Amino acid sequence: MTMQKMEYIWFNGELVEWDKATIHVLAHVVHYGTSWFEGIRAYETARGTAIFRLTDHIRRLSDSAKIYRTALPYSVEQLVAATKATVRANKLRAGYIRPVVYRGYGEIGVNPLKNPVEVAIATIEWGKYLGAEAMEQGVDVCVSSWNRFAPNTLPAASKAGGNYLNSQLIKMEALANGYSEGIALDANGQISEGSGENLFVIRDGVVYTPPISASILGGITRDTVLHLLSDMGIEVRQQALPREMLYLADELFFTGTAAEVTPIRSVDKVSVGAGRRGPISAEVQAAFFALVQGEGEDTRGWLEYV
Repeated sequence: MTMQKMEYIWFNGELVEWDKATIHVLAHVVHYGTSWFEGIRAYETARGTAIFRLTDHIRRLSDSAKIYRTALPYSVEQLVAATKATVRANKLRAGYIRPVVYRGYGEIGVNPLKNPVEVAIATIEWGKYLGAEAMEQGVDVCVSSWNRFAPNTLPAASKAGGNYLNSQLIKMEALANGYSEGIALDANGQISEGSGENLFVIRDGVVYTPPISASILGGITRDTVLHLLSDMGIEVRQQALPREMLYLADELFFTGTAAEVTPIRSVDKVSVGAGRRGPISAEVQAAFFALVQGEGEDTRGWLEYV
């Protein structure tokens, strides 16, 4: 989706004009992928614009950088306030928020520690990541030939920019072969996740999802859905899942800040269930959108109003 320019970006402690939020071509991040980021959604509600689980996202941003021995120059509370200020300055009623931390200009070697830590927060208008029609009809996906990285090679728990080179390969391969998205297996050949989404598998009324140890990012939408399923009294099992579960599932759906809750209707041209959104997927989807749009009861304080 092509980005539409907005008025301001929060850049190293102040709001600057969109076109002035720039970096040097020799910044460390350009050459070595030393960045950490978040994707956050703001929703329009009856009470005004609400950012969903903003504090949780910013905390994960800090955690992602910490794994790489990088301390943020701002506290979680300061970045939460800066995010809200950016949304207000751009008059964003609903859309997508991208905070990013990166190593800037200083030294050219692999060692990042002498390069400055810089922070930016941008907002953009963004609709349904996999298409509006996908929310009801579902999407067609494939199992990728590209696996997720093995444990002790790259930390999957860090939402690092460099990790998404792997995601790009998965996504481009899927699109080249006529699919909307790809599903990666982990280093053991078990189900991991999509290029940028967590995965849920439903069989005989039980919901399964790969564990954190399957080289997945611990998604905040994933965590939200786990709580919603618990509230509904639906059994959930976090366990290793073989590839063939994708073909035997009654329902499948992706979760993610961008994808929200998106049903899957086929995998490798094998129909999932009836080939359309199933009843549990529909129930989860309805509960999720009621929550984020301020229509359901927010018992956990996940809506942070601007």
